[in-house]
Amino acid sequence: MAVQASVFRLTGGRLMNKIRGMDICVVKTKGAKSGKIRYIPLMLVSYQEGVILVASLGGADVHPSWYWNIKAHPEILVYLKGKKLNLVAKQVSDDKKAELWTLICSFYPPYDAYQKRTERNIPVFNCQPT
Repeated sequence: MAVQASVFRLTGGRLMNKIRGMDICVVKTKGAKSGKIRYIPLMLVSYQEGVILVASLGGADVHPSWYWNIKAHPEILVYLKGKKLNLVAKQVSDDKKAELWTLICSFYPPYDAYQKRTERNIPVFNCQPT
């Protein structure tokens, strides 16, 4: 993932811009405990002026590490399609998640199977400009 994130950023998203044939974005976060900068390639779900991030971890029963980073430091930088967006990530309510779920799955259909695979309520973040 680190190599993909680096190549994506260095080429402005022209190379290594897909996972499983779907578009990605790269999210710059700050470590919740370490404070270190992390770059995470995630499925691109465009929404309003920003993106939606889905903390699915492939339907695992635990949150991905980046979930904790964003909860601790919601100010993120998202690289997508040659742009850099300064965004603030806010976890959505269950009602809002239900409202957005069809849109989310239209960008990456396996999300639905991931949610069915786990008892964990997969968190969703609406990331928009400040």
